[in-house]
This record gives sequence, C-alpha cells and structure tokens, in this order.
Amino acid sequence: MCPDNGGPAIPLRPHHGMCLAYYQGKGYSPAFTRAADRLLVRLEAENPAVRLTVAADGMCAACPNRRGDECAGTGNASHYDRAVLEQCGLEEGAELPFREFAALVQRHILAPGGRRSICGGCRWSGLCDGPGRWAEEKTDT
Repeated sequence: MCPDNGGPAIPLRPHHGMCLAYYQGKGYSPAFTRAADRLLVRLEAENPAVRLTVAADGMCAACPNRRGDECAGTGNASHYDRAVLEQCGLEEGAELPFREFAALVQRHILAPGGRRSICGGCRWSGLCDGPGRWAEEKTDT
C-alpha cells in the first residue's frame, strides 16, 4: 500500500529511477512521451509507493520495444534493472515511496558518477549528463 495516499504501489523498473532523473520529454514516440510525462508528474506530485519490478511498468506502456512484460529492445533493460537494485541495496519487489527510491538512486549511482557503468551504452545516454533532476541543491558558503 502507498504510504502517502493509501493506493497500491506503482510498478517501476529500477533503471527508470535513472531515466526519470534526466528525462526531457524525448522518447520513442509521442505516445511513449505522453506516458512518461504522466508518470513523472504523478511520481513527483504524489510521491506514491513504487514496487520495483524487472518487468514492464507504466513508462513502458507505449514503448515500441514492449512485448508483454518484456523488453524486446537491446535486452539490456533487465541488466540495467538488476544493476540499480544491487547498487542501491534493494531487491526486486521492494516497495518504498518514490522520493526515497529516487534519493537512493541519486546517492548510490548518479552522485558518484556510476550511471555510465550501468547504462552508458543506452541510445539515450547522451541526454543523461549533469547532476540529475533530484540532486541536492549546492550552495556557496
């Protein structure tokens, strides 16, 4: 159950924690982009619980590479998912608030510069530079 709104946890591929940190409204198709836009808005606005799954999720809904619950693309999606789970000390099926998951991805993967070792060969990797959407603000003192 979702700690913030009482609803069921939203399935989320672990590697999408990295993708969403850099998401810019670009994607495979207009339908894919609309699905990703809706998912990001909901995750940021509601902070629902997410259930980490190594299978298709809401972001995959309109992906042209989706075949049932599997990715027929390069075959790397499951590898990316398992690497994120390992780096964040999580297991498939874990449920936690989205912001907590995003913070783990930021702390354990993005901030120390580990993203490229997981998904540097992804066709979208060129969009994923910089600190990421949920990086802590830096202030000069």
